[in-house]
Amino acid sequence: MSYRSVKLIKRPTLKITEDVFNIVTQDIPTPAEGEVLVELSHISLDPAMRGWMSPDENSYIPPVKLGDTMRASGIGEVVESNNEKFPVGSRVMGLMGLTEYAISDGNGLNMIPKELPAEAILSVIALPGITAYHGVFEVLKPEAGQTLIVTAAAGSVGSLVGQMAKNLGLTVVGVAGSDDKCQWLTKELGFDHAINYKDADFVEQLTNATPNGIDLFFENTGGVAQEPIFERMNPHGRIAVCGLIAEYQKEEASPGPSWIGIIKRRLTIQGFTMPDHFHRIPEYGQALGAMLSKGELQYRAHVIEGIESATSGINLLFEGKNTGKLIVKL
Repeated sequence: MSYRSVKLIKRPTLKITEDVFNIVTQDIPTPAEGEVLVELSHISLDPAMRGWMSPDENSYIPPVKLGDTMRASGIGEVVESNNEKFPVGSRVMGLMGLTEYAISDGNGLNMIPKELPAEAILSVIALPGITAYHGVFEVLKPEAGQTLIVTAAAGSVGSLVGQMAKNLGLTVVGVAGSDDKCQWLTKELGFDHAINYKDADFVEQLTNATPNGIDLFFENTGGVAQEPIFERMNPHGRIAVCGLIAEYQKEEASPGPSWIGIIKRRLTIQGFTMPDHFHRIPEYGQALGAMLSKGELQYRAHVIEGIESATSGINLLFEGKNTGKLIVKL
């Protein structure tokens, strides 16, 4: 019996082209002592994968080595086991790679309930949810009555950030790249305002939506929206810098906020990435599962079929063409 996996064979220059990948067919391996064999059913495609392809050895997580299976988070079922913690039939989630089968020693694998749909898990309880949860509760530390703004608000992380903030009694403004996305944020998710950053009067709309300024800024994109938002920040405001998707495929990054503005407004700006906090996944997962079961968090999944769809499908993220959490169904 054989399976397919996606290997990274070249570093992308700017855009991710299909020739940086090679889909390889291999024999299904047998797990050694202490290992399990997992058959994957769903794989998450995330903006972070662009950074994992870069050669930067000083990043928060080592780059994927050329020739290795592309790193990705996924869900699967244990089909063979030599590890008593993960018996056959266990449903697990972890960074198993862009592959149909994976061998694991159990390190980094988390058991997940069988009754929850895979789309719900990857949209809410996996990387997007734990990223949103950590950024909101540990970095921004919101208080009722404050105003929070989030960029890439209709994305997998941003949509959860806004809902968590609304549930805490904040005024929430979302920034997205299409009128349809903005409609979804206000009509379905309950955001107070949603603004299309491509609108010619974006700055005017932002000013009108934030008459009391902005206390908390969850930054996912960089790009044209960043400076006008920064200029609306209140004294002692907090900024969580989670992603800069508008910058990942540029040769040279855009200049960031003014240091003088940071001093004048006494701002706290913190970048964060989740590998620092992976030890808290069980705790965050429980909290997110509780929110999901109470109906406090809604999500949208954008599902593409087959492992071969991943090599071109990942670009939907960078073109803003995905309509929800991007997932490959195997």
